[in-house]
Amino acid sequence: MMTSVQMRVFLTFAAGYFLSYLYRTVNAVLSPDLTRDLALSPADLGLLTSAYFITFALFQVPLGLLLDKFGPRRVQAALLIFAALGAAGFAIAQTVPTLILARALIGLGVSGCLMAGFKALVLWFPREKLPLWNSLYMVAGGLGATMAATPVELALHITDWRGVFWGLAGLTLLAALAIAVLIPPPPTETAPPQESLWAGFKAIYGSALFWRIAPMAAACQGAYLGYQALWIGPWVREVQGLDRLAAANVVTSSAVGMAIGFFSLGLIAEAARRKGIGPLTVGRIGMSLFTLVQLALLLRLPLPPALLWGLFGAVGTSSMMCYAYLSQTLPAHLAGRVNTAINLLAFTAAFTVQTGIGALVSRLGVEGQYWGLGLCIGAQFLGLAWGLRPSQAKV
Repeated sequence: MMTSVQMRVFLTFAAGYFLSYLYRTVNAVLSPDLTRDLALSPADLGLLTSAYFITFALFQVPLGLLLDKFGPRRVQAALLIFAALGAAGFAIAQTVPTLILARALIGLGVSGCLMAGFKALVLWFPREKLPLWNSLYMVAGGLGATMAATPVELALHITDWRGVFWGLAGLTLLAALAIAVLIPPPPTETAPPQESLWAGFKAIYGSALFWRIAPMAAACQGAYLGYQALWIGPWVREVQGLDRLAAANVVTSSAVGMAIGFFSLGLIAEAARRKGIGPLTVGRIGMSLFTLVQLALLLRLPLPPALLWGLFGAVGTSSMMCYAYLSQTLPAHLAGRVNTAINLLAFTAAFTVQTGIGALVSRLGVEGQYWGLGLCIGAQFLGLAWGLRPSQAKV
C-alpha cells in the first residue's frame, strides 16, 4: 500500500514520463502533415524527429551528475520548462532549422523523465519493491505512446499539428509545476563524496562488463525507439499500404504492446529470479524475440500488421533488463550513472536509426525502408552475439 506522499511522487513523475513518450512518438502520426505543410523530404523528416534523440543522449552524462547533486524534484521541474518552451517553439516554427531547434529543446527538456523518476523511486520506495515499481512507472511511457497515436489522429479533426503542440506545451508546464509544488524534500540520503562523481564515470566506461552488455542494449533500443517514435507510421502506410486512420491504429497497437511489455517485464523478471534466472537471461530471450519480430516484418509474413507491431512494442521493452543487470552488478553508488551511460549509447543509436532511414528513403524510395530495417536487424544480431562472450560475471 502506498502512502499519500509515495502516491504523489509516483503520479507526478509518471506524468512527466507520460509526456516524454507522447513527444517521442507523436511524429509517427503527424509526419504526413509535417511533410505536406513544410515540404519535407524523408531525410528532413528523419533529421527533424531525431533531433529529440541527440540532445536527449548528449545530456545523459550531466544529467547523472545533476540528479546526484540536486535531486530529482528540482532537476525534473526545471527541465520540463525547457520542454514546454520547445513545444511552443515547434508550434510557431516556419522553417526546418527552427523546427529542428525546437525538437532538440524538447529532447533536452524530457531527457530526465525516466532517470529522475527512477531516482525518485529509490528515494521514496523500499528497495526490495523497486523492480515492480520501476515496471509500473514505465507503463506511463506506454500510455503516452498510446495517446500519441489514434487520439492524436482524431484530434487533428479539431485542430492542426500546431494546435497539438500548443496543447502539449501547456500540459508540460502543468507537469513542471506539479513536480515543483507537490513533491516534498526527499528523505535523508548519504551522498557519495564529490570527487567520486567523475571517478564513477571512469569506473563505468572502463568496465569490460559495461562494454559487453551496453552495445547489445543500444542496438535493440536504437531500432525500437527509431521505429516507435517515427518510422512505424511511414512503414505501415507505404510498405503495408494502410490508410491514415488504420496506420494510426497500428501505431496504437504497438504502444499498447509497449505498455503491456513494461508491465509484464518486471513480473517476469521477478518470477525468473525465484527460479534462479537472472535479468540478463530474461533480457536476452526478449531481445532475440524482438529481432525475430523485425525479421517477420522484413519478410512480410502474412500476419496482421497490428499483431506484428503489437509484438514489436511488447518484446522491444526487453532491453531494459540490461539496465537492471548492470545496476545490480556494478557498485550500487554508480546505479544512476550506469543507467544514464547506457541511455547515452541507446539514444545515440536511435538518432542514427532515424536519420539513417530518412536518408535511405530519400535516396531509394520505399526500398530504403527495407534496407533500413535490414541494417537494424543486422546490428542487433551482432550486439546479441557480442553480449554472449564469456564473462566471469554471473548472469
